[in-house]
Amino acid sequence: MKGFEAMIQPAGGSGEWPGTELATVARTGHMTGTRSYMAFSFLAREAGRVQICGHRGYSLHYPENTLQAFQAAKSWGATMVEIDVVLTADDEPIVLHDLTVDRTTDGHGFAADLTVDRIRRLDAGSCFHPRFAGVRIPTLSEVFDWAKREGMGLLIEIKEAERPDLAADRVMSHVAATDMVDQVVLISFDHVVLKRAVKRHPGIRTEAITHARHADIVGVLRACGASSISIELDMFHPDDGHALHAAGCSNRVSVPRPEQLAEYWRGGRDPLPNLVQWIAEGLIDAISGDDVPFIAKLVERAGRAG
Repeated sequence: MKGFEAMIQPAGGSGEWPGTELATVARTGHMTGTRSYMAFSFLAREAGRVQICGHRGYSLHYPENTLQAFQAAKSWGATMVEIDVVLTADDEPIVLHDLTVDRTTDGHGFAADLTVDRIRRLDAGSCFHPRFAGVRIPTLSEVFDWAKREGMGLLIEIKEAERPDLAADRVMSHVAATDMVDQVVLISFDHVVLKRAVKRHPGIRTEAITHARHADIVGVLRACGASSISIELDMFHPDDGHALHAAGCSNRVSVPRPEQLAEYWRGGRDPLPNLVQWIAEGLIDAISGDDVPFIAKLVERAGRAG
């Protein structure tokens, strides 16, 4: 397994950009020379490839949910990124996983109690690594501008707990304003929120997140009007992949971080051969993870990179 681990490591073996390139991404959130992106379907059989999703961007080596992490994800092969949205005190949607700013910034408190101007002054990079000092929490508007310019897909998870319907409505306002309905999927663990969003905004694609294997996985999606499901690798079964595709639905499988996979390897177990086989057989439509070069190499190894 060490040979495979070495094979997937970027230059330098750390997943980091060398020299001035790293400085450029850290400072501006933009990487020069990245490939252009074409419109895509979320079904692998229609897209002719498996989509590669950076979970909160390339969050293994960049501050999560920042423009820098998103641009790095694209540069290492991602075709879309999963982001999280909450609302500020003045109802501005911002890209933040937690309800509070404590874990990822130098600030304190609930985002819902802070204005967007206050949140924009927080440092969202130093807590991750000193070289990212000055990186900011982006607004959803900024991320839409970036995705539109770079042609990237956005999977937008509603993390807002107190006003989830308003958060979904604000997301959809940005979708309409930017004409990005083909690039956006609204996702949530709260399937009731998804059901209400579909009712209020016909035509929006939604994805239900689950950490369980359901007896009727297609029924779960039909109940909330979703067309895709996000599931962890240890809960994915090829029978469910077949059932979803027969119903015209897609799936996204999340791969654990390297340190979690290492526990399997130390125990003489390896979930990757099955995963690569399922990708090669067209049973998986998108693969998601924090380590973008790693998951991109899995897709390439399966011959489904397009």
